[in-house]
Amino acid sequence: MTTFGYSDLGPIRLAVEARLLQVIAEDLVELDKLGAVLLEPAREALVEVALDISEGADMVMIKPALAYLDVIAEVRAAFDVPVAAYHVSGEYAMVKAAAQLGWIDGEAVALEHLLAIKRAGAEMILTYFAREFAEAL
Repeated sequence: MTTFGYSDLGPIRLAVEARLLQVIAEDLVELDKLGAVLLEPAREALVEVALDISEGADMVMIKPALAYLDVIAEVRAAFDVPVAAYHVSGEYAMVKAAAQLGWIDGEAVALEHLLAIKRAGAEMILTYFAREFAEAL
């Protein structure tokens, strides 16, 4: 599985995010240097997926889903393997927090997130909303 650079992977990356915020505050140029080592989805996604498939992958998963809807669409169009997307904990937490504060309709926004991922071409979606939507069905 290929993970692209993304600042919203959630609680699991709080320490990294804190360090990135410090770097931003100190010098924006340093942030560019850190970003240079991350995968650039537009250029490298298809190469990485092709490599995964050549190594025997039965399916591919793109994560985080929302920030890489374009990659999901490109992979879906370019390869004849099932495409999964991981709606990461940070994407889930943002919706839950904003809904709790009354800023958004959490259920509606969650559905919009999942529909956008599906429209981009994901055949499977791994999400922390799974139980809530399953219970609603």
